[in-house]
Amino acid sequence: MAKLVVCNIMSLDGFYAAADGNPLVLPMDAAFDAYNLERIQAASSLLLGADSYRMFMGFWPVQADNPEAPTVHQQFGAIYKRIEVSVVSDSLTDEEIAPWAGQTTVVKRADAEGWVKALKQRTSGDIVTFGSRITWNALLRAGLVDELRLIVGAKALGEGTPIFTQPVEGLTVAEVRGLDGSDNVLLRYATTS
Repeated sequence: MAKLVVCNIMSLDGFYAAADGNPLVLPMDAAFDAYNLERIQAASSLLLGADSYRMFMGFWPVQADNPEAPTVHQQFGAIYKRIEVSVVSDSLTDEEIAPWAGQTTVVKRADAEGWVKALKQRTSGDIVTFGSRITWNALLRAGLVDELRLIVGAKALGEGTPIFTQPVEGLTVAEVRGLDGSDNVLLRYATTS
């Protein structure tokens, strides 16, 4: 059975994004990219919310063939061009997913828990989610997230969008380590739900 693994960066003071909703203010350095590349290479599928899907699919697939992109971005792009993607959304249109329709399944929010349970049963390898804060917080509340892999960026925002949408208990530390060549730190928690 597959595990649902959440991979996100957050500020030192617990924010997912700046007050204007921009997550790109967080220190996403080469070590962050390398770690996330490892995570997606280990994944059998991606689970995203609509906003993250629009952002990632609008950027990553074209990087595969971009000769000016760093090698790690080209590798991400190649994976994004082929990996199975489930998107939890009530707003995505057929037009928006058309370039990736063969690898994308849109799941209504009301059906997300059942979809994830079935996906975990039929999939081997990790189901990874990047970004997608609203989606994974709902699945965490439902007891469907197996691991949280949070990269704590060496930056405090002072205000912004909190990483969690509700109180969370029942987490067990699985790993704490600095990322090579970075001031960012990985916190990996297993859930007990």
